[in-house]
Amino acid sequence: MNTTTTNPARSGSSITTRALTKTFNGNRVLQATDLEIPAGQILVLLGPSGCGKTTLLRLIAGLEQPDGPDMIRFDGEDVSGVTIEKRNVGMVFQSYALFPNMTVAENVAYGLKVRKIPVAIRRAETQRLLELVGLAELADRRISAISGGQRQRTALARALAIKPRVLLLDEPLAALDAVLRERLRVEIGLLLREFGITAVYVTHDQAEAMAIGDRIAVMERGRIVQIDVPREIYHRPANDFVADFVGTMNRINGEVVGGVLSLKGENTGASLEVGGPDRSTVLCFRPEAARLANGSATVKARVLASTFFGPTQRLVAEVTPGRQLQLDLPSSLAFTPDQIVGFEIDRDAIIEFKANA
Repeated sequence: MNTTTTNPARSGSSITTRALTKTFNGNRVLQATDLEIPAGQILVLLGPSGCGKTTLLRLIAGLEQPDGPDMIRFDGEDVSGVTIEKRNVGMVFQSYALFPNMTVAENVAYGLKVRKIPVAIRRAETQRLLELVGLAELADRRISAISGGQRQRTALARALAIKPRVLLLDEPLAALDAVLRERLRVEIGLLLREFGITAVYVTHDQAEAMAIGDRIAVMERGRIVQIDVPREIYHRPANDFVADFVGTMNRINGEVVGGVLSLKGENTGASLEVGGPDRSTVLCFRPEAARLANGSATVKARVLASTFFGPTQRLVAEVTPGRQLQLDLPSSLAFTPDQIVGFEIDRDAIIEFKANA
C-alpha cells in the first residue's frame, strides 16, 4: 500500500459547533458542545459506550438534527438543517455497508456513478484509489471473496471517491480481530493524512485513538472533558476520568504536611517533597514511571503476579491491603509472589489530583 505522507494537500472543510446539543424524549444526551476542527485535521472522539460520541458524529453527518439552528458549520456555512445527502460527507461504518453483488471496483465507483461522473474519469479515479489502499489486484473480486480488512479498505476508498467535505468513521475496526485491527489502524491513519482530509473518528479503543488522531476529544456523559493532542491526553489528563480511561493509572493516597507528601499504608517507605500547602491528595503515575529503588524506597509493595511482555513485564503489587499497583519493569528481573519490592517514581511523571475528586 502506498503510504507516502510528505506534505499532503489539505482538503475538506473545517467544522465548527457552537453550543451543540441533542435531546431525545426530553433527555439531553449531548450537552452544549463547542468544537473547532481545522480543515485537514483528524479528530478522534474517544469514550465509553453511552458517552455521546456517536450522537455527536451523527449530528455532524446530518443523520440526526440538533436542538436548534446554526449549531453546526462547515467552512462557516450553517448546515444544521441540511440533510446528509446535501452535506457531501463520506461515512465508514463498523459493518462496512458494501454491496455484496458488486465487485471491489464497482463498490468504490458506486458514488461516482450515482453522481453521473463520466465513465473514463470514474474508472481512472477508482483505479487510483484502489492503488492507494492496496487493492488494485482485487478490483474484480466479489466482496464475499475478500477478507475483513480488505472490505474495510474498500469501504474507505468508496467513501473517499466522492471527495467529501468531511469523512466520518464510526468504530470502523471494531469487528476485526486484534492483529488485523492493530495493522489497519496504522494504515488508516497514514491514508487519512495522505489525503489530508478532515476526518472525525469514533472509537472506545485508546490505542486506536492514539495511533490515528491529530487530536483526541475524550467524552463523558455527553460532554467533552478534554481535547488535546494524544501526548498531552496521556501525560497530562485533565481529571480523574481521563486519567483512568486513557491507559493505566496507579493511585496512592497521601497527606502533604510542610511540603512533604507522606504516603498512607503500612508498606510505604520514604516520602516525597512536593511543595505547596497542607492537603490530602492522590498521587497518580503510569506503570512505566516506576523503577526499582537502589537505596531507600519511596514506596514498598508486595508482589502478587507478573506478566511477561518481551522486553518488559507488568508487575502487579499491593501497596496496602486492597490497593494494587501495576509497574512496568525490565523482563530480565525475576520476582516471586509475596516478595517485597521497593521502587521509586519518576517525579516528572507524577500527576496529582485532589483526594475524593
